[in-house]
Amino acid sequence: MNETMGETVLGNARLVLPDEVRVGHVVLRDGVIAEIGGGALPRGAIDLEGDYLMPGLVELHTDAVEGHLYPRPRVAWNAMAAVTAYDAQIASAGITTVFDSLRVWPDKRAVGMEGDAPLLMRTLREAGLAGMLRAEHHVHLRCEVAAEGVVEDAQALMEEADVRLISLMDHTPGQRQFLTQEHFRNYYMKKSGITAAEMDVIVEKRLEAHRLHARPNRQALVALAHERAIVLASHDDATGVHVEEALEDGVAIAEFPTTTEAAAGSHQAGIQVLMGAPNLVRGGSHAGNIAAESLARAGTLDILSSDYVPGSLLLAAFDLPRRVEGIDLAAATRLVSANPARAAGMNDRGRIAPGLRADLIRVALAGGGEVPVVRMVWREGERVA
Repeated sequence: MNETMGETVLGNARLVLPDEVRVGHVVLRDGVIAEIGGGALPRGAIDLEGDYLMPGLVELHTDAVEGHLYPRPRVAWNAMAAVTAYDAQIASAGITTVFDSLRVWPDKRAVGMEGDAPLLMRTLREAGLAGMLRAEHHVHLRCEVAAEGVVEDAQALMEEADVRLISLMDHTPGQRQFLTQEHFRNYYMKKSGITAAEMDVIVEKRLEAHRLHARPNRQALVALAHERAIVLASHDDATGVHVEEALEDGVAIAEFPTTTEAAAGSHQAGIQVLMGAPNLVRGGSHAGNIAAESLARAGTLDILSSDYVPGSLLLAAFDLPRRVEGIDLAAATRLVSANPARAAGMNDRGRIAPGLRADLIRVALAGGGEVPVVRMVWREGERVA
């Protein structure tokens, strides 16, 4: 291996470039991609044996860290152990830049709301400063606009961390993801096992909270984001009115739109449409909303997110070309690397191109050529997995 003067050469690889896949080699020097070439394996290069060399994946919305902190309902795990295990999972999935999605929902009694944003944020920062993290981590606050105190909680977190992304969320029965109260009831009763009588109380409280807090909280969060140059995402848009509201608020990303109307409207307006990779891999939404594959066929899918399964991001990149004619591996890879990086204002990564960060992953195909497996990971030219 050639490591003279901070140089590493990776050769005999199928390079997934922004617009094509071709055999060649890449020279990494001082943390960036210095050269891209073809031909025979350069002397002293690491032989990748024909595996794919891809840009490191960029993940904008995953709440998987909360599942590590609370592996079972009301079972809290050691925070540092949870964070380092989560980071290892992220890196082994080929993700080199991750936005850790932390819930800002002050009502701790709310169903399905186990999480601790302040604790996770502090622990991630501590682990990062100690050099214990493989991926580069950034803070993404998922703010429930109908929750009393969400603005104050978000402000407090912004004072402690460099928040890069805010999602404007509303899980009120009858809103967005849950366009009917019945949908809300069925989803959370199945998920939590609570009774119909208990659900009646929850629905009543949620409706009242929405009436009191949703509009002023959204306005305040939008103002905070603009004041601090934080990227805004709108969550679960369902109607043309939602798209218009997102445009007025300066939203850059439409996370998980629930209807074709909202997805098409967002895409046409220049708002990047983000859908779940598990949705694509499974062939549909687990919540009964639109399929990511249908948006890909319509040309209105811009970004994929692993959401609740970190390993789904890479799987979706290889699966999409098999499912949708006209989308090749280079195009599918842009949905999990260049496009999310650009949407987050990170133009220094997400592509294999000279001068960009050397965030790269080596990928082999297993399971009869169907399943991509990450074999090596480099972040800024340093191998981390």
